[in-house]
Amino acid sequence: MSNSESLSIKPIVVSSSLRTLAYEALKTFITNMDIYGRPDEVRLDERKLSQDLGVSRTPVREALTVLEQEGFVRSEARRGVFVIKKTKKEIVGMIHSWAALESMAARLACTRASDAELRSLREAFPEFYDGRPAEHIDEYSDANIRFHQKIISLGQCAVISELSSNLLMHVRGIRNTALRQGDRAEKSIREHVAIIKALEARDVEAAERLVRDHGIGLADHVDAYGAYLD
Repeated sequence: MSNSESLSIKPIVVSSSLRTLAYEALKTFITNMDIYGRPDEVRLDERKLSQDLGVSRTPVREALTVLEQEGFVRSEARRGVFVIKKTKKEIVGMIHSWAALESMAARLACTRASDAELRSLREAFPEFYDGRPAEHIDEYSDANIRFHQKIISLGQCAVISELSSNLLMHVRGIRNTALRQGDRAEKSIREHVAIIKALEARDVEAAERLVRDHGIGLADHVDAYGAYLD
């Protein structure tokens, strides 16, 4: 974590393993970071983390070890712990994987989600119907991620949810950055609206195809604009 950035999470309340709680808190924090919207390395200060979480350094150190084993952070001797950034090739591969998972979730959502859940999509994401994403890009960026998480949720498949959660940190960060490049935001809105229509109609084939194509479009965008990742 850089010197200018503080950990904006609540202290841990002891109710189970401190290591588990520290791990969950740190993973959430890292996932919500805009790691690809900044050129510098993101360093995590173990002492500061323990202070912000309200625990000793031992569970923080243990949680960071687990996160390192999972590929979220790396530890460097005499330098500290850093959040891992993926290369362009790795990011494209992760987006393709996310697109495969999310498109299947969309297919499942057409048969498993309730009518009320599908109808609520328009009300839950008014940002998609404003038509001016450039004027409120931060709000749209947040809605963008919530939308894709919602599709995963509507699929009601625990395995898909678990697999996609480990991709979220990098896919989230790169989506936020991509929305500020070229006409990606405007195109993304149009595609989201079409996806919502397909889900509302319970059009299995269209929903799956539109979500998959949306993900592939992001991968193509990163391939075209992502030279800064290498």
